[in-house]
Amino acid sequence: MKSFSYERARTPAEAAASALRRPDAKFIAGGTNLLDLMKLEIETPAHLVDVNGLALDKIEATPEGGLRIGALLRNTDLAADARVRRDYAVLSRALLAGASGQLRNKATTAGNLLQRTRCPYFYDTNQPCNKRRPGSGCGAIGGFSRQHAVIGASEACIATHPSDMAVAMRALDATVEAVRPDGTQRTIPIADFHRLPGDTPHIETTLQPGELITAVTLPKPVGGAHVYRKVRDRASYAFALVSVAAIVQRDGTGRVALGGVAHKPWRVEAADAELPRGARAVAAQLLANARPTKDNAFKLALAERTIGAALSEAKG
Repeated sequence: MKSFSYERARTPAEAAASALRRPDAKFIAGGTNLLDLMKLEIETPAHLVDVNGLALDKIEATPEGGLRIGALLRNTDLAADARVRRDYAVLSRALLAGASGQLRNKATTAGNLLQRTRCPYFYDTNQPCNKRRPGSGCGAIGGFSRQHAVIGASEACIATHPSDMAVAMRALDATVEAVRPDGTQRTIPIADFHRLPGDTPHIETTLQPGELITAVTLPKPVGGAHVYRKVRDRASYAFALVSVAAIVQRDGTGRVALGGVAHKPWRVEAADAELPRGARAVAAQLLANARPTKDNAFKLALAERTIGAALSEAKG
């Protein structure tokens, strides 16, 4: 690990301003992803801004009837909150499927959204990776790609986003709140927060330089049956090959978002309208224009079957 300087921020705006002054700076809270990447010298920040003391770890009701979740709230506390379990069960279930108890005790809401890919070529510094070193190429293209994206990828990157929580947030139409270095606030719909790779896969979100996530807001509960299903290679401590976040109403309408298939949580609103017609129709809309590799073409059938299982569970 390379040496770095360290400071503890006193306010969100101070943290954002500090990160803007130092382009080589990173925010740190739980550190469950960042510290691993620093040890491998994939991330090499020269300065860390500790945001743990900013009191952004509460869940509060909003005037609109939703919930405002502090950026530093630990995953364990978010999953266990009675309001979340009652009104946003898909989120609680996604969090419990996402990691071990030890990791959930440290991982934060904002950190979960900002997780970097678990692509093995990204983690192997001997391999080319445009996400790690822009312009170096993508080792996964033409390499072993079983875990990789089948849709939304580009000629520069076929990695997937690893967060389970973010898939549930996408199904719930959450909003990300951020503070700029000048202290002003900005809100970003979760649909616009994560970027597709295009020619710049190293730019993973729409956050601007120095911006700090302060909260995630959930809208008023939509009711219905909430299901999160995750298919992985082993029962625990593994990332999704395919995951499904589904919210289904009694009349068969609802929403579906997929994980494990794209560079970001994947939802196509046109697919929601197909829910009454069944999993095949939903999958056809969600995965239109899919471009799988020979190693991961199985994900297309797997996604359809997992959607079908989720819908069957939701309908009892």
